[in-house]
Amino acid sequence: MTDAVSRTELDLAGLRTESLFARNMRLFATSRLSLVSAGVVLAFILMALAAPLFAPHDPNETDLFRRLQPPAWMPGGEWAYLLGCDALGRDILSRIIYGARVSIFIGAAVILVATTIGTLAGLAAGYLRGWTDIVISRLVDILLGFPYLIFAIALIAMTGPGLGNIILALAYKEWVIPCRVVRGETLAAREIEYVEAARAMGGSRRYIMLREILPNILSPVVVVSTVRMAHVIILEASLSFLGLGVQPPTASWGSMVADGRSFMLDAWWVSTFPGLAILLLVLSINVVSQGLRDAFDPKFHD
Repeated sequence: MTDAVSRTELDLAGLRTESLFARNMRLFATSRLSLVSAGVVLAFILMALAAPLFAPHDPNETDLFRRLQPPAWMPGGEWAYLLGCDALGRDILSRIIYGARVSIFIGAAVILVATTIGTLAGLAAGYLRGWTDIVISRLVDILLGFPYLIFAIALIAMTGPGLGNIILALAYKEWVIPCRVVRGETLAAREIEYVEAARAMGGSRRYIMLREILPNILSPVVVVSTVRMAHVIILEASLSFLGLGVQPPTASWGSMVADGRSFMLDAWWVSTFPGLAILLLVLSINVVSQGLRDAFDPKFHD
C-alpha cells in the first residue's frame, strides 16, 4: 500500500514539474493524423535539404527527344523517368524535388520575418497602448484592406521578380496577422497578476513585454504561424504560376503547373504532379496546425 502511494506521489510530482510546452506536445502526439502529417512535412523538408541525393537527374537538363515522355507506368514511358518529362524533356520528379526547396524556403523565410515583426509590433501595441496602439492598429487596418495577392503582384511589379523580392513582397503584409493575434493576447495578459507583480517590482516595460508576457503567449503565435506558412506557399505558387515568382530555369512548383497548361489533354502529368505536391504539402501543414491548435488551446482539452 505504501509503495502504491509513493508511486502515485511520484506521478503527481512528475505532472506538476512537466512544462506546459511538453504537456501540449504530448497531447499533440496522441493524434495519429497529426503525427502522420508532421512526418509528411518533415519528409518534404528533408527532400528539399538533400535534393541532390534524392533527385535522379539534373532538374535543368533538357532533351527534346524526351519531350512530353509519359510516366514510367504508361505506354512509352521509361523507368528512368518515373513521373515523365515536360515539354523540354526535363525530368518532372527531379524538378519537383528541387522545387520543394523554393516553396519551403520562401514559406519559412516569410513566416520568420513576418512573425518577428508582427510579434514585436503586437506586443508594443497591446502593452503600451495610446498612440502606439493607434498607429499600429490603423496601419494594420489599411494593409488588410488590400487583397493579398494583388498587393504582392504590385510590389513585385515595382521591385522586379527574384527570390529576395518575393520574400519581401509577401512579408510586407503577412506581419499583420501575427500582430493582431499578439496584440489581443497582450491586452488580456497585461492585466493578469504576474504582469502586475512584475510592474510593482519595478520591471521595465521592455522586460515585462519580452520576459513576462511573450513566453506566455507563444502558443497561439506558433499555431498561427503554422497555418500562415501553408497560405504563403500557395501565394508563392500563384506568383510563380503568373510568371512573377522565381525565374526559369530554377524549378518552382507554380511555374511547373503553368508550363503544363497547354498540354493538359495530351500530357496531363506535366501539371498534375507538381499540383499534387502543392496539395499534399499544404494539406499536411494545415492538419499539423489543427493538431497544434487542439493541443495548445485549453478550450479543446478534455
